[in-house]
Amino acid sequence: MESNLLLAYAGIAAMLVLSGTGSAYGVTIAGNAAVGALKKNSSAFGNYVVLAALPGTQGLYGFAGYFMFQMIFGVLTPEITAFQSAAVFGGGLTLGLVALFSALRQGSVCANGIAAIGQGHNVFTNTLILAVFPELYAIVALAVVFLIGGAL
Repeated sequence: MESNLLLAYAGIAAMLVLSGTGSAYGVTIAGNAAVGALKKNSSAFGNYVVLAALPGTQGLYGFAGYFMFQMIFGVLTPEITAFQSAAVFGGGLTLGLVALFSALRQGSVCANGIAAIGQGHNVFTNTLILAVFPELYAIVALAVVFLIGGAL
């Protein structure tokens, strides 16, 4: 039924838009901090790049979720049931929202670490470890999408 497929694709769209938006904002937050830190300590540019890029992974999780529903589980077909479409919508919305906020918060953690490195503190490894914590929730949300897809 067309309305079932439409609902499923609305969930996919939410997943992609929200996770991508979070990543775009997260890398911008960290990137802005890197530009400021470069003025004080340009020799740590490599560290800045790694930390600024880290929030970009949540957008990739959104794409991975779409790939799972489409390619691995193959539920995005005209024969999708109302239950399946609701599950895809719910999974997509869940991953999208979690990835959005995870990337924003991870960008903030990375920005603080970048600022500290710019001031001469040796906190790259510590920042990397702390920045992983918000990302873990996006990984859990991706695992939920995998479990939902597997149950369909």
